[in-house]
Amino acid sequence: MSAIIKYTTPATWIHYNASDPHLLFRLTEAKAAVLSLTQIPYQRSWVEALQAVQLKSEVAGTSRIEGADFTDRELELALRETPEQLLTRSQRQAHAAMRAYKWIASLPVHQPVDCDLIRQVHTLIIGDADSDHCPPGVLRKRDVNVTFGIPEHRGCNGGDECSAAFQKLGEALQREFKDHDPLIQAVALHYHFAAMHPFLDGNGRTARAVEALMLRSSGLTDHLFIAMSNYYYDEKLAYLAALSSVHPPAYDLTPFLIFGLKGIKNQCQRLFQEIRVNVSKSIFQNTMHELFGRLQTDRKAVIAKRHLTILHMFLRIGETSVPDTYKAINYLYKPLKAGRKAAFRDLVHLLEVGALIVRRDDKTETQFLTINLDWPTQITENGFLEAVKKMPKAKSYSFLS
Repeated sequence: MSAIIKYTTPATWIHYNASDPHLLFRLTEAKAAVLSLTQIPYQRSWVEALQAVQLKSEVAGTSRIEGADFTDRELELALRETPEQLLTRSQRQAHAAMRAYKWIASLPVHQPVDCDLIRQVHTLIIGDADSDHCPPGVLRKRDVNVTFGIPEHRGCNGGDECSAAFQKLGEALQREFKDHDPLIQAVALHYHFAAMHPFLDGNGRTARAVEALMLRSSGLTDHLFIAMSNYYYDEKLAYLAALSSVHPPAYDLTPFLIFGLKGIKNQCQRLFQEIRVNVSKSIFQNTMHELFGRLQTDRKAVIAKRHLTILHMFLRIGETSVPDTYKAINYLYKPLKAGRKAAFRDLVHLLEVGALIVRRDDKTETQFLTINLDWPTQITENGFLEAVKKMPKAKSYSFLS
C-alpha cells in the first residue's frame, strides 16, 4: 500500500520545464486557439446563446467530477429552481455552482485574484449546498485534515499551517505568478489550490472556478467563456492522473500544465467552430435572400417564398430525415391540389441549386437533408439563374418520392 503524499508549502509556486518541447507546443496551440476565438467576428446574440450552453456544460462537468448523479432533466430543474425547492445535494451543488460562475462573469475582466476573492468563490460554491458541514469561506481549523485522490494525498494540515499556506499562495498570485503567461497562471492556480485543499469541502469545484476566473485575463471574457470542467469530466481519469503526477517538494507542474493547456486549446476550438457555424449561417441567409429575391415573375416569386421558408427551417433545426422533412413542411403544401408533388419539386430544386445536400446513413439506410453551409462560396448569380431555368432532375432524387 503506497504512503500518503503529504502537502508541503512550495519553495517555488510556478516550477516547470520551460524548454520541454511538448509543453511549448501545447502553450503555442492554446494561445493560438485563444487568439482565433477572440478575433473571429460574431453577433452578441449568437455568443450569448452559446454561453448559456457553455455555462451549463461547466456546471454539469464540475459537479459530475465530484460524483454528482443527475440526469440532464434534473440538471435543468436544478438550474431553474430555488435552493429550497431542490431535493438532492447534487442538485443544490449544481445550483450553487451556476450562481458562482454567473458572479464570476459579472466581475471586471482583469479582476485581481487574491485570498479574499477565493474565499468569496468558495462561499458561493458551498452556500445552500454543503454549508451544513462545511463553513463557507472558512479555512480548515487545527486537527481538521483531509485526504483525497489516488494515490492518496493529504492537504496542508489544518490550523496555522493551512492559514500560512493559503496566505503565501495569495502573495504568490500578486508576485511570482505575474512573471508567467496568463494561461500558465490559471492552470497553475488550479493545481496548487487543489493540492492545498484549504477548505473542508468544495475544493475541487473552487479550484476549477478560480481557474475560469483567471482565464478571463487571457482574453476569454464573459462573452467567450470556455467550459474547462466539461473537458476535465470527459477526461476524468487523465485529469486525476495529471494532478497526481505533480509531487512535493519540487512541484514540477509540467505534466499538469501540458494537460490543462491541451484542454484550453480543445475547448476554444470547440467554441470557435460553433461561432463559425453561426457566421456561416448568417452568410448563407444573406445569400439565399439575395438570390431568390431576384426571381421576378409571380409564379417564381411564390415558389421562391416556399424555398426560403424551407431553408429557414433547416437553418433553425439542422439535419432532418426525408420523412420528417415532409412532415415539417406539410403545412406549406396543404392548400395546393398537388401538394406532395410540389413539395417534391421544391426539395429537388433546392438540391439542384446546391442549397441543400443529402447524407445517407448506411446503417439505417436513412436519407437526411441539411443546408450546405459552403453554398455561398460555391454559387454565382449566373449559375443560380441558369439552374432555375432548367427542369429539376427528379430521377436523380428518387429517394425523395
